[in-house]
Amino acid sequence: PPTSSNLPSLKVSLRGCPVIFRSAMFPATMSSAGDSTSSFTTLSVTRPADSITHVELNRPEKRNAMSRAFWSEMVDCFNEIAVDAECRVVIFSGAGKLFTSGIDLMDMASDILQPEGDDQARVSWNLRRVITKYQETFSVIEKCPKPVIVAVHGPCIGGGVDLITACDIRLCTQDAWFQVKEVDIGLAADVGTLQRLPNVIGSRSLVSELALTARKMYSDEAKSCGLVSRVFPDKEAMMAGALEMAGEIAARSPVAVQGTKINLVYSRDHGVTEGLNYMATWNMSMLQTHDLMKSAQAAIEKKGPKEVIFSKL
Repeated sequence: PPTSSNLPSLKVSLRGCPVIFRSAMFPATMSSAGDSTSSFTTLSVTRPADSITHVELNRPEKRNAMSRAFWSEMVDCFNEIAVDAECRVVIFSGAGKLFTSGIDLMDMASDILQPEGDDQARVSWNLRRVITKYQETFSVIEKCPKPVIVAVHGPCIGGGVDLITACDIRLCTQDAWFQVKEVDIGLAADVGTLQRLPNVIGSRSLVSELALTARKMYSDEAKSCGLVSRVFPDKEAMMAGALEMAGEIAARSPVAVQGTKINLVYSRDHGVTEGLNYMATWNMSMLQTHDLMKSAQAAIEKKGPKEVIFSKL
């Protein structure tokens, strides 16, 4: 089987700063020893380059189906990333031949089909608690102040669409396709797709069509409607593009980058006046950062972002 030593290498230039990684996956890890420090069973967490964290859905033998452990591990993972000063941007992808086949129905059946409770009211209350817990699995991506780039290859089904719509930047391969699958299994999507997808693609008619028919959306349509911003010929090229983009983001002031994400999310859910007021309140303190003067000085001296050292945040 292939190992990190015999996979082909790919060299990517990040504004003149070469980064080498192997095949479509990143070999570098969070630890200097070369092994992932992640204790998760469904996620692999590595550090392919300075200030960049790679989170990989890692159940390829199960088509990256979202098991019970996944739903809690995602929350723990992104809560850790949110306060990790070493991380400035996140890349999320799936291991193996596809991004994800969606919810692992066999593993999740007891939570969904056999909720606890002595009567209907208590069953309903407990089921609501379960649903809101699962909703937090993807909301935590949105709440994380670090920008998240998601890289999709092959099928992205059901819960996969919930996941990617909570991310900030979406990339995919030419063979990728997307499916809001929930109506085919007798339920309405309840962990984010129906709330976020209309804002992502801007057409309620198209959202309704996808959600009500469960038809597949292929990469060309995903690009044209705005679900993804870039389409790559294959996974290797996509991961290279994701790493290069992450490098560009990581080179900027973390005060500016994280403030931009937080205000983009806030403005999506509020009116223009509220958004401007929030922005003014935000920047009345953030404009006092040393990063502003460092960036201005670099511009005067015609230096690129990678030549400026910004403090950790």
